[in-house]
Amino acid sequence: MAAHIIPHFQNDGGHDAIEIGVTEFMCVGANPPFDHPHVYLDMGDEGEKVCGYCSTLYRYDPALKAEETRPSGCLFVERAA
Repeated sequence: MAAHIIPHFQNDGGHDAIEIGVTEFMCVGANPPFDHPHVYLDMGDEGEKVCGYCSTLYRYDPALKAEETRPSGCLFVERAA
């Protein structure tokens, strides 16, 4: 079982790149109902990763907290039904 929660990120703004404060995360594409399958991505030692579904480039920035993004507003928060 994972010892930490994996943050989920979305790209409603259609940004070419999003800087994040983690190297392991989930990409959901855009917010539902326009999302794609929620995929786990791991940057490894590369420091960046492209989502194979939406082509968003994610870049690791150690100055950001796990829930922070640049541009801001790209953290996916699931809404209660």
